[in-house]
Amino acid sequence: MSSSSVAKRYATALFQLSKEHQLLDQMEAELRVVKEVVADNAELHAVLKSPKLPIEQKKEILKTAFSKMNTFVLNTLMLLIERHREDEIAAIADEFIQLANEERGIAEAKVFTTRPLTEAERAALSSTFAKKVGKSALRINNIVDSNLLGGVKIRIGNRIFDGSLSGKLERLERKLLG
Repeated sequence: MSSSSVAKRYATALFQLSKEHQLLDQMEAELRVVKEVVADNAELHAVLKSPKLPIEQKKEILKTAFSKMNTFVLNTLMLLIERHREDEIAAIADEFIQLANEERGIAEAKVFTTRPLTEAERAALSSTFAKKVGKSALRINNIVDSNLLGGVKIRIGNRIFDGSLSGKLERLERKLLG
């Protein structure tokens, strides 16, 4: 079974539990934290993958690290440790976030700019581009990129809207050479 189908199965089960118990927002926030901790902490990842460390000790480490988490999230982490699927934690979180976004009609967007966006600019981008991708809103992750020169570049899923100055210059160059 591929890792993406494993992640989808666990995420779908967690998603159904979150809906049944009206915990969607809480579990999404907790899974974002878990993903960030696991992805940004190479030492934790190495400890969880270590064959020398007993499963019970790995569980205790996670119980201590995520003691404030919802029992559904914590039990899922314990199950993943038991089944040696530590590598799936981030993928499960991503799948869950995707399911939660679908439920709410929200899309994740990476917005590349030369400076941080203001709240008004975020709201304007969200309302304009959400309609273009058939969603009600965008959850914007603003990335400051000094290579853009000016303008905005937006990535929503596998679609890219390039209104950056460097993108316009590249298109102009191709047009002149072609």
